[in-house]
Amino acid sequence: MLSEYQKFFTGRPTPQIAKDLLGRLLIFHGPQGDVGGWIVETEAYVGEQDSASHAFGGRRTDYSESLYGMPGDLYIYQIRSHYCIDIVVQNQEEPQGVLIRAIEPAVGVEQMIKNRGQDGFNLTNGPGKLMQALGIQSRSMDGQPMERAKLKVDLKAERHVPQKIEAGPRIGVNAKGKDALKPYRFIVAGNPYVSKMKRRDADDLTHGWRN
Repeated sequence: MLSEYQKFFTGRPTPQIAKDLLGRLLIFHGPQGDVGGWIVETEAYVGEQDSASHAFGGRRTDYSESLYGMPGDLYIYQIRSHYCIDIVVQNQEEPQGVLIRAIEPAVGVEQMIKNRGQDGFNLTNGPGKLMQALGIQSRSMDGQPMERAKLKVDLKAERHVPQKIEAGPRIGVNAKGKDALKPYRFIVAGNPYVSKMKRRDADDLTHGWRN
């Protein structure tokens, strides 16, 4: 029988799952207390046929093995000195995932500021920044099922509903071939914590939420 998380992360196309994650609460039950925030930016990666995916062309390594796991498993990887969180979606052995690119801080904000050494919109407006703000600087949770991990999307928390979701090309994959420009990046329109959000496009009143 599938768990609640396994059901959520299967049963529909990966880009739809990426959109459905917007407004969900990402929470880390860390050593200094709970920290986290509302997901405002995601990117979908659709497996072996996706030229921007870590699994493109059937590429499979010990490092990326978690991507082939069960839906709802964590795939934590490092780019240069930055750690990123990707959530495995679809069935086991189908290496598709959703990268969490940015969150709006909501829980344990003061601790997040201490962890990051910065405040303001720059606190969590990028995948490496949000992991630093959460206090996660290792791959120790890589491969863990989200229902048992200290880092998870809280599916029981009331979702913040975006007024508008915008789609566009993923960031940093311009050299990744045929799929580089596919509209697999999803954002809460107007949210100032979205990476590369221009100040003139930010909604400082509602942050792009209906509720």
